[in-house]
Amino acid sequence: MRIVNMGEWPLDQEDEHRHDPGPEPLWNESWYFDFVSEDGRTGGYVRLGLYPGWGRAWYWACLVTADGHRVAVLDHEAPLPGADLAVAGRDYTAGHLITDPFERARIHLSSAELTLDLEFSTAAGVYGYAITPRYEIPCEVTGTIGGVPFRGHGERDHSWGVRDWWSISWLWSSARLDDGTYLHGMRANLGMELPWPAFLAAEGDLAHVEGFRAATAFDGDRPARSVLYFPGCVTTVRPIAFAPVTLTSPEGVPAHFPRALCAYETEDGRTGHGWTEWHQPPAWREHAWEPGV
Repeated sequence: MRIVNMGEWPLDQEDEHRHDPGPEPLWNESWYFDFVSEDGRTGGYVRLGLYPGWGRAWYWACLVTADGHRVAVLDHEAPLPGADLAVAGRDYTAGHLITDPFERARIHLSSAELTLDLEFSTAAGVYGYAITPRYEIPCEVTGTIGGVPFRGHGERDHSWGVRDWWSISWLWSSARLDDGTYLHGMRANLGMELPWPAFLAAEGDLAHVEGFRAATAFDGDRPARSVLYFPGCVTTVRPIAFAPVTLTSPEGVPAHFPRALCAYETEDGRTGHGWTEWHQPPAWREHAWEPGV
């Protein structure tokens, strides 16, 4: 398995599992699982986030369709799971299992609103961030949704460290194009440019790309489109269906997290689908969002 390790945290198979928590109240460890059907008309994501200093876990599972259907299971007061990463709320049970480190993972959810049983198989290597302990894995995704067979693509990631949702805005985007290329880019709005985490993976060869940036046009508070400036692969992203979450700090401060299933189109005419998020903490417009496109 090819591991592209950009940071100060050399990855090994143990990193697929839980880490010892730090002392900070907002130290967080999270696992994301994004998925999109082959035709791009159905997509969803699952996130399990642990806040041991806060004494709780967050569990999110969202499913959307291009014709406007949306269903979500959101629990911001879930009990902290054990090493097996299984969580249970009043109306749901969910599991997250790394069956083969860096190669395969499986998730399941059983609830009245939504049932999932999906396997994520690594498609093009592992990408480790340089600026925080985190890695991303583009995947093929198979299984069932509501008992109906599902086949598609997606990305899973795992991060650990302080996660303050109420201070910094960012864009994060991941997709697969119709020629089999996977792409990923992330840009925080810090008022300065940094070597942002970004990769392209063509024919299974995942490689970091330098010089990634992104710009977004908004319709009110809602993102209307973004342009992802990958060198040699400038890509326009347009939301198809939103699956947002509102996050409340221990002090009661809200932040908004508009995440969406999106359509992607490159300058050379390739198309694809994936997920993009535009995080909006309080006073997010005062941050250095690049001018609209």
